[in-house]
Amino acid sequence: MIIKKAIIPVAGFGTRLLPATKSIPKAMLPVVDKPVIHYLVEEAIFSGIEEIAIVIGADQKEINDYFERSVELEKHLIKIGRLDLLEAIEKISGMAKISYVKQDYPRGLGHAILCAKDFIGQDEVFAVLLGDDIIYSLKNPCLLQMINSYNECKGNIIGAMYIADELISLHGIIKGTKLSDGLIKVEDLVEKPDLKEAPSNLAVMGRYIIHSEVFDILEKTEPGKGGEIQLTDALKTLCKVQEFFAYTFEGVRYDVGNTLGYMIANTDFALEQKEIGKDYKKYLIDLFNKHSQ
Repeated sequence: MIIKKAIIPVAGFGTRLLPATKSIPKAMLPVVDKPVIHYLVEEAIFSGIEEIAIVIGADQKEINDYFERSVELEKHLIKIGRLDLLEAIEKISGMAKISYVKQDYPRGLGHAILCAKDFIGQDEVFAVLLGDDIIYSLKNPCLLQMINSYNECKGNIIGAMYIADELISLHGIIKGTKLSDGLIKVEDLVEKPDLKEAPSNLAVMGRYIIHSEVFDILEKTEPGKGGEIQLTDALKTLCKVQEFFAYTFEGVRYDVGNTLGYMIANTDFALEQKEIGKDYKKYLIDLFNKHSQ
């Protein structure tokens, strides 16, 4: 089955980045010169995805506006002769076939995915890219790595990485058996366990390849803590009836949903910029030396 559709849920309040996210959706916060959502859509496209559903909140029209044409801006750039910027702006509006699904009130990741049920349809395999996670890879994008793995194992796949013991209680943790380099057969998922109860230090990260049967499970999943419907609960059930794997992707994961992760992402991506990287590196070195004295 060819994977051509993806869901990107970004309807959350972004409470870890308040007060900035009071008026700006966290997916629209810039990492250097592009908003977070741009990196996610790019990864999906470079991985062969053709149709994307972005799950937005009731008042998040900024995301829709970003991917629409801006005729007045295009005219202005032509007038001032900035054809380089015009080309960049035009690419944004033509990046992919994007649909918008509204989640009127955030009721958990599982509910956000369920909102896009009609977009996916029946008997499909689709991708999910979480809005808090930018994953940078020098080779293939993370999602493409997972799609390639899916083409071999033909099962549901969770993006995963090994984490330090002190971070285990912050993540969903995987219980499984290693099959080969990068691929683990999943037996169970434990949501944010204490260290002593964790079956491993292999954590669920923000990429998934899932069969659409998960929607039937989500519709029957009872809300948990905080009245939220958790995707992990549905995946635990799906794991019992379908093949399920974890894939340890190659790349650097940035949690841009918290202040430190967001700042680290900006620094790393700025250093990679041709226009400013060299000068920014010099600034950081000078700053470090100044504060080390």
